[in-house]
Amino acid sequence: MNLLPKDGSGLYIPGVFDETSCAALFASLLDTVNWKEDQLMMFGKLITTKRKVAWVGDAGCSYTYSGVKKFPQTWTPALLEIKQRIEALAHHEFNSCLLNLYHDGSEGMGWHSDDEKELDQAAPIASVSFGGERKFAFKHKSDRTSVSLTLANGSVLLMHTPTQQFWQHSLTKTKRAVAPRINLTFRAIRHDHH
Repeated sequence: MNLLPKDGSGLYIPGVFDETSCAALFASLLDTVNWKEDQLMMFGKLITTKRKVAWVGDAGCSYTYSGVKKFPQTWTPALLEIKQRIEALAHHEFNSCLLNLYHDGSEGMGWHSDDEKELDQAAPIASVSFGGERKFAFKHKSDRTSVSLTLANGSVLLMHTPTQQFWQHSLTKTKRAVAPRINLTFRAIRHDHH
């Protein structure tokens, strides 16, 4: 069922991965991915986040955001296993994945759209959640209509075009005690042209 009333689609699919798989995949990702603090330019200053990130993908899938160019790490077995499931679900192939590690509720993500120029505009973006449940919100860019939901352990949120063009989304910070969460957003990006 589409969560968005217009201008795009957000399909929420809970329980794609069962609890046992979730626990194993969470542990594997934590252990095998090379996590780094994120750095972004804000108001002309370089800010380092507590939230950790990793950019994984096929060779040639570099990615620039907040003025920083990222080169991909290679796929791990756990990531390839997740990727196969997600590609079957989305009926689309992905060549890259941005991973975020939120240690607790004080770490979140402000309003933004995933609309970087490298992204294939026709492809969906698939967001996979492992770990603590967190609130995710959409806000329409022109009339501010908002929609929110809780992203559960093992769930997938599929965002089809033209969602990013018309909507922003955020991961809300919370004072509640919440377990660490790993989020994976699978993307199709256009390769570097040399």
